[in-house]
Amino acid sequence: MKKSKLYLILQIGGWSVYIILYIFIITASNEPLTLESSTLLFLVFSIGITITHFYRSWIIKNGWPHLEISQIFYRVIIAAIALSLIAQSLYYVGARVMLFKPTTFNFFDISMIISWVALISFWSIIYFAYQFFERYRTEEIKNLKWEATKNEVELNKLKSQLNPHFIFNSMNSIRALIDEDPTKAKRSVTQLANILRNTLMMGRKKTVLFEEEMAIVNDFIELEKTRYEERLICRSEIEEEAYSCQVPSLMIQTLVENGIKHGISKLPKGGAIDLRASVSNNFLILEIENTGELIINSKPETGFGILNTTQRLNLLYGTLATFEIFNTDKYTVITRVKLPKEPI
Repeated sequence: MKKSKLYLILQIGGWSVYIILYIFIITASNEPLTLESSTLLFLVFSIGITITHFYRSWIIKNGWPHLEISQIFYRVIIAAIALSLIAQSLYYVGARVMLFKPTTFNFFDISMIISWVALISFWSIIYFAYQFFERYRTEEIKNLKWEATKNEVELNKLKSQLNPHFIFNSMNSIRALIDEDPTKAKRSVTQLANILRNTLMMGRKKTVLFEEEMAIVNDFIELEKTRYEERLICRSEIEEEAYSCQVPSLMIQTLVENGIKHGISKLPKGGAIDLRASVSNNFLILEIENTGELIINSKPETGFGILNTTQRLNLLYGTLATFEIFNTDKYTVITRVKLPKEPI
């Protein structure tokens, strides 16, 4: 709803509620609601709306909503007294004109002036309370936008670090094949080109479909198999529902690469890497199990890939996502990621 429309509804509604309450008090005290008293109530309603409307225009023109509470306080007191005297004058003149006769109404009726002061002060409290709430909400939105922008910059920074890192490692794998098997090296270059084409298409996305991510992972594994041959065994166990989930781009590939680089590549006989994915309670659970040993507090084991992944998960999902890596026994490492099925 537009602010101007909301103001109009609240202004008319607020003064209407006051008049209805006043009528209820009159009837509750067994006093008759005469034409004269009804006319005077309508006069109060009209004066109240008119006075406070111009009061609001003055407030906006002089920038009162942007002042501190201490600065507004004494301004409201002065304004309430001044407007009460104006309202009292309008009421006195209006009563004489609308009733077509002299009235016994006393302009210097202190109780009447105090009533106007109370009404205008109460109106001011409601108005400024709303203004402070709006200002607080605007600042909150501004802070959230700033935080989102900062996170976006940080995510782009992490992704820009990830792509060159991935290309560098892949090129190293191909370089090792050039002299050993030129045919495989050529095939590997083609596979790398396919991977790079896919990553460039995903570059602007925070998250991608699990199915799209797995296409890159499978190409990467095939690329690594040309290097490790029978030393690398890969298996996967993926629930059908997992394919429609969203995951951070290149996250799974990075974790698979981490398992091969820090686990399998260090073993003379190589090893196996198993990828499992399941969905439970609207969360996607990923497990990458590889042959090898996790050495706690060792930089190679907790290097770029894991650090990059944990930072991205934190920026994208906060506390909703979890990441853990641990040894199940001396020769097996499991990396487990749990994240919301749908993007935040």
